Amino acid sequence: METDAALVPAEIDADLAELRDGAARWAALAPLSRARLLVDAYAATGRVAREWAEGAAEAKGLHPDSAPAAQEWLTGPYAMLDALDAYASSLIALATRGTTLVGARFGHAPGGRVALRVLPESLPQRLLLNGMRAEIWMPPGVTADQVRAEAGLGARRRGVSGGVGLVLGAGNITSIGPLDLLNALVSANRAGLLKLNPTLQSLLPVYRAALAPLVEFGVARVVVGDGALGSRIAAHEGIDTVHITGSSATHDRIVWGDGAEAQRRRVADEPLLRKPITSELGGVSPVIVVPGRWSRADLQYQAEHVATMRLHNAGHNCIAAQVLVVSRDWAQRDEFLAAVRAVFDRLPARPPWYPGSAARMAAVQATHPGAGEHAGRLVVEVGADSDDELLRTESFSPVLVVTELPGTGVDFLGAAIAFSNDRLSGSLGANVIVRPADRRAMGATFDEAVVDLRYGTIAINAWTGVGFMLSRGTWGAYPGGTLAAVGSGIGVVHNAHLIARPERMIVTGAFAEFPRSLRHGECSLMPKPPWFVTSRSALATARRLTDYAASPSWARLLASLVVAFRA
Repeated sequence: METDAALVPAEIDADLAELRDGAARWAALAPLSRARLLVDAYAATGRVAREWAEGAAEAKGLHPDSAPAAQEWLTGPYAMLDALDAYASSLIALATRGTTLVGARFGHAPGGRVALRVLPESLPQRLLLNGMRAEIWMPPGVTADQVRAEAGLGARRRGVSGGVGLVLGAGNITSIGPLDLLNALVSANRAGLLKLNPTLQSLLPVYRAALAPLVEFGVARVVVGDGALGSRIAAHEGIDTVHITGSSATHDRIVWGDGAEAQRRRVADEPLLRKPITSELGGVSPVIVVPGRWSRADLQYQAEHVATMRLHNAGHNCIAAQVLVVSRDWAQRDEFLAAVRAVFDRLPARPPWYPGSAARMAAVQATHPGAGEHAGRLVVEVGADSDDELLRTESFSPVLVVTELPGTGVDFLGAAIAFSNDRLSGSLGANVIVRPADRRAMGATFDEAVVDLRYGTIAINAWTGVGFMLSRGTWGAYPGGTLAAVGSGIGVVHNAHLIARPERMIVTGAFAEFPRSLRHGECSLMPKPPWFVTSRSALATARRLTDYAASPSWARLLASLVVAFRA
């Protein structure tokens, strides 16, 4: 593989040499000067936000004015603007207050854990995401004082260069690559070459424009190419580290190679890539539905919620919900599943756009002749004790698996958690839906059960995809992945507070939208979220939110809220 480095195009070879010099300049900068460059990139991103979102929609076969195009605003320029603001704020806090955790609120989590609240952190967040909260849970025994002392990561080490990293960007969500690049830049003092997936080639000029201040300073470069080019760049002597968002198969091909030689290398523990590599690799994500007495409106709302978890971005998400776990003893099981299928049926058809998805769906239909087809989406029933491929392999397409377990209450929850941990591949994210009254009835037992879920992000009455959007939170697999058994990946990204050694993130939302939330005893004023695939105001809200993120004001915030309540 070392000889492959010579096959890297001359312009990329030159980019890597410039990035080496840029990394040294970046490391020498004071935190305030680094923050100014990020603020400049924030302004540049705001200027191309519309071009970014509309270009992403067109790349995925969407009309820019269609409802699904809202997803491209929120997971593209909006996410990038929020991250740039968060990283810049942390650098400013580090420079002026000596910590990235100014005003941090700590609490306790089960098992002797410390919890750091990362949502809400401000009044605008309380208004925009009212009723939602998120916490980073630290490993047992880590104290709040330790978290404060270690926060800052590479940003604390002025003058120590992290070298040059290669970021292998995913081809499904348009902010993933730039966000991973920012994380390397701020958390590790590392300049970065972002290689785009070919599916996003048309956005290359937009990325370069958004990152222009960092490109001009010499700490960022953006190129596009296939997997083979990525492997050759990874082998280049000018690359010190690699980060990949994608599949475990792609990760293993880079680390171990192909065929019999790859197997020999695994056995001998002789990786082909002898450089540090971090990763986010997806998996088979569950939605655990705790049985209870739900109203018809509850059933409908949560059916739309499950449909969102599966069908956002046409199902092409590493964090998409793949396995719906329900109780066979739930009296409303059939009614709920019928509601989910009805949502699938009534949503406008959206053909799978990601390369290979149609073939994967055809394979599922061939091996599961009983699969239900719903406007181009599949619902498959699979036994919990089966060895079905869909429990072990991420479909990365609009395929929802339904599996049943016995029991109610705590007994069902425990069985569903054990099933998710032991039978499903990966550990990126897990979702739990539970009626507030049922959660209260379980008391501390519910929280203790959640601790047993071995996932990097756990969403309770929310979707783990929201966790991806929280730049101040952490994003990645549950700790424990290795090169030989990588699972859903190694390390975390986002993490704008620059927290060392996080264990996981917990995101909590409301069981129902306002005003029904109040009937469940929830202090939430949030309407149907704009990321729901059934939101009528999704596109208008997403545009307003991006305008607000690009140039915050109370008027823009109010305009966003007014539009959102039309959902």
